[in-house]
Amino acid sequence: MIETHKEVFLNSVRKICPNVTDLELSQYALKLTVEELCKKDYFLEFGKVQKNIGFVINGLVRSFFVDQNGNEITVGFYAEGDYVTHYPAFITQQPSKYSIQCLENTTMVCLSYENMQLVYKELPNLERYGRLVAEEILKRQQARIESFIFQTAEERYLDFVKRDSNLFNRVSISHLCSFLGIERQTLTRIRHKLAHQ
Repeated sequence: MIETHKEVFLNSVRKICPNVTDLELSQYALKLTVEELCKKDYFLEFGKVQKNIGFVINGLVRSFFVDQNGNEITVGFYAEGDYVTHYPAFITQQPSKYSIQCLENTTMVCLSYENMQLVYKELPNLERYGRLVAEEILKRQQARIESFIFQTAEERYLDFVKRDSNLFNRVSISHLCSFLGIERQTLTRIRHKLAHQ
């Protein structure tokens, strides 16, 4: 089963980086581990250094922080095919300002920070892959920041429904409201309005 999970991950690497050779992939596979986490388990806790970057094979996790009033603010959902990381803290190996918790039982293929550095040094094609993944993470983070600057709550909701329709029935209303930065009654009003258009 572990090898199957690794193969799913390696196929995703091939898609992003077609130039990678089978030999490179087999060397890369030796550096990977598989983690099985239960619902409510933490992949990363606030204040801890993230040791591994994760790739979701199946399951769902969320990233959040706790504000000064003790409220959990969700900043991201990660499902099948997504990378799970607080990337700036991971690449600097600094304590994270976020927690990452499983919303479902989750299987991830993981690569440690130390092994990532080794892979980049020894396997140039995979260094390129790492850069492309980092760029994708950066684009997502920038899109999220800009959604709060340039979009209304309704537009953010519609974007979520369009982009993450497969997550819609998998996340709680409270986590969704927190992610969208709106109150529950605002979400109810938006849904009501859209249903009657």
